[in-house]
Amino acid sequence: MNAFSPEQILIVNQAAAMAEELVSNHYKMTLTEWKRPRYDFKTLADLDPDEIVDGPLAQIIRYEGKPKHAFLNSSTYDFYKICFQDHAIVKLLAQNPSIMLFSLVLYIATHELIHIVRFSKFLQNFHASPDEKQAEEKRVHDKTHEILSDIKLSGISEVFEFSKSWQIPLDSLTDSLENFSS
Repeated sequence: MNAFSPEQILIVNQAAAMAEELVSNHYKMTLTEWKRPRYDFKTLADLDPDEIVDGPLAQIIRYEGKPKHAFLNSSTYDFYKICFQDHAIVKLLAQNPSIMLFSLVLYIATHELIHIVRFSKFLQNFHASPDEKQAEEKRVHDKTHEILSDIKLSGISEVFEFSKSWQIPLDSLTDSLENFSS
């Protein structure tokens, strides 16, 4: 599998840091609020075999954390691991030379952080139904575009154009929900 090179890791780290700043600013979160949902970005080199998937460019896995010396369940917390799928990202970049790594990872990281904010604020259930997950993806893609459209960044328009293929058309989602309720 194609893992990120050391040079690419530097770019990924810069994009993830910028995404953190953009998302925390957008939601007007204080440092204390931002540190409440615990998460970390990981690349292929740091993923367990069961965290590596084919298809998506990243996934969020929720783990239950507990301080080392805590014995009560009340001290547990959610820990979100944002797993970049290096091999999928590298493949996408090879197939789409107009897309730049920084812009793509910025989009992915922003998107995944919005999910985490929404989970931590109880705006979305992590274990939602498939239909609700589709609706949530649409909401998060829209919010990602809203946040990133305010910045001037080389290559972001190409990522926006490409990301249209990831989004579910609202009409088909509405039809799906109507069929589900009938």
